[in-house]
Amino acid sequence: MPTIDYFAPEGRLKTPPLSSAARVGELIFVSGTPGYRADGQLDEDFGAQFELTVTALRATLARAGSSLRALVKVNVLLTRPQDVAEMNRRYAEAFGPAPYPARTTCVVAALPDPRMLIEIECVALADSRSA
Repeated sequence: MPTIDYFAPEGRLKTPPLSSAARVGELIFVSGTPGYRADGQLDEDFGAQFELTVTALRATLARAGSSLRALVKVNVLLTRPQDVAEMNRRYAEAFGPAPYPARTTCVVAALPDPRMLIEIECVALADSRSA
C-alpha cells in the first residue's frame, strides 16, 4: 500500500475535521478551499474571495510539494451563476497560460458557510524535486 502524507490546515481560525491536502505517490489531492481572510472572515466581494482562494491553494500546494502549474483537475463550486464570467476571467489570469487543467464548474445552492461564494478543490502532480 502506498504511503499517504496528510497536510494539516494552516492559518485558519476554525477548521472542520479534514486535511488541507493528501499526497499519495505523485498525486496531491487538495480539499475544497474557500477564500477566508487571515482574521477568519469572508469578504462580500467575489473577486476578493477568488483571489484569497487562489492564494490559499498556492500555499497548500507548495506545502505538499506542488504548484498551480502542476494541476491536473480542478473543481470550482460557485453559489451565484452571475459570478461565472468573472470567475473565468480571473481563473485564466491565475491558472494560465494555457494549457489549462481539466475543470468542472458547478453552481450549487449553498456552501458550508453561507457567506462563501466560491470553493475550489483540485488534484495536482507532485514536483519531482520535492519528493
